[in-house]
Amino acid sequence: MLLVVASGALLIVAIVVAVAPRVWSMANAHAEDPVILPEFEPLAQRTYVYDAAGNEIAVYELENSQPMDYAAIPDNVIQAFLIIEDKEFFQHDGVNVRSLFRATLSNFASDAPEQGASTVTMQVVKNDFLAGLERDGRYKLLQIQYAKRLEKEKSKEEILERYLNTVFFGNNAYGIQAAAETYFGKTAADLDFLEAVFLAGLVRSPSGFDPINEPERSRARWIQVLDRLVSEEIITEAQADVLAEEFVLPDRVRVIPGRENQRTYYTEALRDYLLNRSTILGETYEERYNQLFRGGLRIHTTLNPDMQAAGERARDLLPQSAEGFDAAMVSLDVETGAIRTMVGGSGFKPNEREVNMALSPRQTGSSIKFFILAAAVQAGAQGGDLIDGRVGCKLPTGDPAEPIFEINGGVSGFVGTLRDITARSVNCGFARLSQIVGLNRVVDTTYRMAKSAYLYTGQPESEREPIHPYASFATGANEMTPLDMASGIQTLSNEGVHKEPYYVEYIDDAAGERTYTHFDPGTEELDRGAALETVDILKGTITYGTGRSEAPFPDGRPAFGKTGTQQDNTNAWFAGGTKQLATAVWVGDPDAYTEMVNIDGFEFSKVQGGTYPARIWQNFMNAAHFGLPILDWEAPAPPERPNARLVLPGNECTVVVTGTSGGDVIPSAQTPAAEDPAAEAPADPAATPSGIRGFRPAVAAAPEPEPAPEPPPDENAPADPAPAPGPVQTTPVVVITAKSQLGTTIPPDILDPNHPLPSVPINQSVAPC
Repeated sequence: MLLVVASGALLIVAIVVAVAPRVWSMANAHAEDPVILPEFEPLAQRTYVYDAAGNEIAVYELENSQPMDYAAIPDNVIQAFLIIEDKEFFQHDGVNVRSLFRATLSNFASDAPEQGASTVTMQVVKNDFLAGLERDGRYKLLQIQYAKRLEKEKSKEEILERYLNTVFFGNNAYGIQAAAETYFGKTAADLDFLEAVFLAGLVRSPSGFDPINEPERSRARWIQVLDRLVSEEIITEAQADVLAEEFVLPDRVRVIPGRENQRTYYTEALRDYLLNRSTILGETYEERYNQLFRGGLRIHTTLNPDMQAAGERARDLLPQSAEGFDAAMVSLDVETGAIRTMVGGSGFKPNEREVNMALSPRQTGSSIKFFILAAAVQAGAQGGDLIDGRVGCKLPTGDPAEPIFEINGGVSGFVGTLRDITARSVNCGFARLSQIVGLNRVVDTTYRMAKSAYLYTGQPESEREPIHPYASFATGANEMTPLDMASGIQTLSNEGVHKEPYYVEYIDDAAGERTYTHFDPGTEELDRGAALETVDILKGTITYGTGRSEAPFPDGRPAFGKTGTQQDNTNAWFAGGTKQLATAVWVGDPDAYTEMVNIDGFEFSKVQGGTYPARIWQNFMNAAHFGLPILDWEAPAPPERPNARLVLPGNECTVVVTGTSGGDVIPSAQTPAAEDPAAEAPADPAATPSGIRGFRPAVAAAPEPEPAPEPPPDENAPADPAPAPGPVQTTPVVVITAKSQLGTTIPPDILDPNHPLPSVPINQSVAPC
């Protein structure tokens, strides 16, 4: 023991000799400017995220830092830390020389450090002003000098508050509040004295005394802390012995009950949106990053917890399969564009199932036809207009390598009204319609109706493949996400006014000041009348079309929608809306384009848009509308003109019959279609709707009544076989009277949504050119 004391004395003498000249210089430097310490940097704070009902759903943080005011820190916690770290804190002026010598001797004589040589004030200086400096003799002198200065500039309470909010406890916990949560699953206000003492004992070496990863060393440190309590006459030795054995060391990182936040598809998408797709938190990425992870924000989102739960239950209507088929959904508030529900799959799992299919582009099948329909109606089309939807259609592509796009599958088709062609999802009818409207104009309409942070005109190809004016646009050649589809439906449901999908309602900063409030006046992308007409036509999908089996509401609530099934049943969709919600559902294989045919455990032999997607959509929408009033759109205005025949110039030509040829022959390929019974009706000049947008009369004629709709077949049914030749008969002589250049009707540079459509009177005979 004498050797230890002698060695300690020599050490102290050496320190005094080394620092005496500097101390003397400092003491006599009356002419030098006083040290001016900078203000404390704002403390990093975790950001909290809340759903629309105020429930906490996420925490974003780099370091777990939860600062609290001095007044909120319990006295027993303050007492515990001062006993272990600096019991003379309220007596010294920042530096306790006697404590420094005593700690040096005590620690030199012990196998492990028991007392700290630095005061609380010196530790604050180390953390706030000296981080990164080399730990040499000058460092210690600066620490002493700054500590004494800090005591003159700040109150004891301010210094102690800073200390208890910044000291590191291990396991990413900074400050007493974070430590209380991490190790005991409670707030600092709920800590008892012994728990506070245990935490104070970690400060000396948070990693070395970590109870989770170093339990034996942590237990040894706990015994040292108990000995300190005995020496201070806080507890007896007998009590210390009991506590040494019975005190349960924390064995895992904990959270406060009610804060067991799990990462979800929505919260992960929100994080990405705030960092990479929005300037809400700052103009630069660095600004946004610091605000999100260190700014202590309170972010209030659009997520409706009841609707989200309903969406997840509806998704579970898709049976599990060995192939891993899944479903995704997005539902938007029609009036605002708020994202109320986002189901990215069967459940987010870190490092295993992280891809959010609600934001993942997939081919759409026929569900994309509602964009074509909207563009056509905006340009003047009416539900009663006729269009040729017969299978076997051959349409120009504009590509010299493959000049013709031919459709031989799907619904057999017919020459019918736009209303019936839509309800029955006739591919040839919509492929033809997309070119009558103009493929570039259809693409432009799609971008405008579905605009969001994820889809917009001019979007870099490195970010996302653009929407192309493919001849196969109507059959789903482009890829869209459930969010894109729901966004387009929102525009229709909101009577032509588009509101971009959004996550955040408002944000408060750490001080409670409002820093952001969402506002979007909306953009009118379709005329109200065009939107109402489009919605009215799309209602037929649910009432008598491809969605009639699964999509209707039990209470008859008005709704509209569109089914979609990609070739080979690799993707299936239902997108539709009411006056309150716009919702899109996708079903498929998240990892590949896998056929959904004859899947074990599936009710349907082929998964199509009118099966599981429509069922999931209806189940969710029915639950989400519970308690909401039943609303309907106004009926569209009566037609402004007689119904017409929509034609594709260069592909379809008007014809006249001039007589008959002799002999018994098979009907000519250019014979007027059987579906056009009035092909030879006399002209009626009084019926010519001259000057009306969307109508280009070639031959004036009285309109014919719409053909009665047939029962809607499955949208992906194979084409009907060609009819057997009938009895031989004479055939009219057909003369082509109108023919234009091959290619898209509307030049690519004309995107005017009101540019008129080519058409002829409904009873004008039309045949392939």
